[in-house]
Amino acid sequence: MAVPQKYRELGGFHKYYTGEEKAPMLTIVIGGNHEASNYMWELYHGGWLAPNIYFLGFSGCVQVNGIRIAGSSGVYNSRHYAFGHNETLPYDNNTIRSIYHTRQYDVLKLSQLSRPDVFLSHDWPNTIEKYGNTEALLRKKPFFRKESETETLGSPPLLYLLKTLQPKWWFSAHLHTRFQALYRHGGSASGNSSNVGARRPPAQGKNPDEIVIDEDDDFDVSEPKHKASSTIPPSVENPDEIKIEDEDEDMDVIKTPSKESISTSSSPQNQPEGATEVRETHFLALDKCLPKREFLEVIEISDPAELPSNSNGSPHLTFDPEWLAITRALHSYLSTSRTQPSLPTPDEAKILVMSELEWVKKNVLNGGLLPINEVQTFWRTAPGPSKGQNHDPPWYTNPQTEALTKLLQITNKINPPPPGVVPEMIQGDVKAEAEVEADADAGIPEKIANETTKVEETSNMQAEAEEAAPELPDSGRWSPSRVVDSP
Repeated sequence: MAVPQKYRELGGFHKYYTGEEKAPMLTIVIGGNHEASNYMWELYHGGWLAPNIYFLGFSGCVQVNGIRIAGSSGVYNSRHYAFGHNETLPYDNNTIRSIYHTRQYDVLKLSQLSRPDVFLSHDWPNTIEKYGNTEALLRKKPFFRKESETETLGSPPLLYLLKTLQPKWWFSAHLHTRFQALYRHGGSASGNSSNVGARRPPAQGKNPDEIVIDEDDDFDVSEPKHKASSTIPPSVENPDEIKIEDEDEDMDVIKTPSKESISTSSSPQNQPEGATEVRETHFLALDKCLPKREFLEVIEISDPAELPSNSNGSPHLTFDPEWLAITRALHSYLSTSRTQPSLPTPDEAKILVMSELEWVKKNVLNGGLLPINEVQTFWRTAPGPSKGQNHDPPWYTNPQTEALTKLLQITNKINPPPPGVVPEMIQGDVKAEAEVEADADAGIPEKIANETTKVEETSNMQAEAEEAAPELPDSGRWSPSRVVDSP
């Protein structure tokens, strides 16, 4: 987790992971910039972080009672925006941060969605502060003023998605303050909350994508030393991250994104040509989860259709057919190396998605509106915290990622088994998995302890087998994974 050493302490997430506690209601989450990114990476395509806590993935879209909820994890850093997802364990001081930096590939995928009802992001869309009570925000957070005046506050790719997707609601966090805005799409500048019209993402300026942990006002506001250009320069001294204590200096050297690197299409695909409707996006950001801070708000959104209740009264959580098609259509472009292959234009991608949508309708139950629990169920892939444990658990793959990639008939590029290895945990014993979850829900600590013991026994057996196994060449080696940390 990318936080200074003095903040590294065990929080409360492990209690939900081990089953000691359970979220009281279905909770949809995205990742930010102070998470256990190693755990989230194994669920890159989305999955259950814990019972009743569903992660949208690094980018994703699901439906809850027919309400479409899309989201983008992480924060923007132009230095890594055009890279592939090249981070591997163990993370160093650079990759522990770059792992959560938004990638152009994921933004392209999200841009192919038709209009969602709700969009979630950690970062704010660039210049969104212009569409609310800007002066009140700057009085409360005066260190935002320079970024606001230079239009570098927030994420340029998220502004592109805001203009392209035009969701009804957009929820963010990150900047540690409550702020609301109303963004009118296709209207005149005077029709918005301030005299700022819809614009393309700016090509220059730093973008604060990491905020201070100790004090909200400890911002790095150094001026860019290079002017913007129409192409991405090799490197510039133009910091786009707000540094936390102990952060490495070498993260300050970044690349300034060109307009083309953010988007190759300026017209929203969700608004028909000639349309006169002025759509609105209600933006809301909330504060840190601390006493006397505005961190919780209840908003009612009507279901698009009356759906029969589940037997236990829980909401219907289903895959989104369009997102399944997008995942299939663009999977070949998912890079796990530093180099990201050239991406298709939005128009080219749209053709690919339309073809794959037909595949989803024919090959996935309910035309793709498949209950997620019929494919993915929570499965602990590592033991919970224990005293004296200072070693990694044995190698694993996440059964949820295996199940989803199998459903879509695509390759698991995230944490596939090494050649010739088929771990027992991915052989499909869903019944046993459900029993473990049911026992955890009932709060049976003995069962949890037994499961932990089994994992430790498996680790010992694997260690003995490795000692007896012949030496593999370096190219055939694989390393142990991780211990689950607390976000």
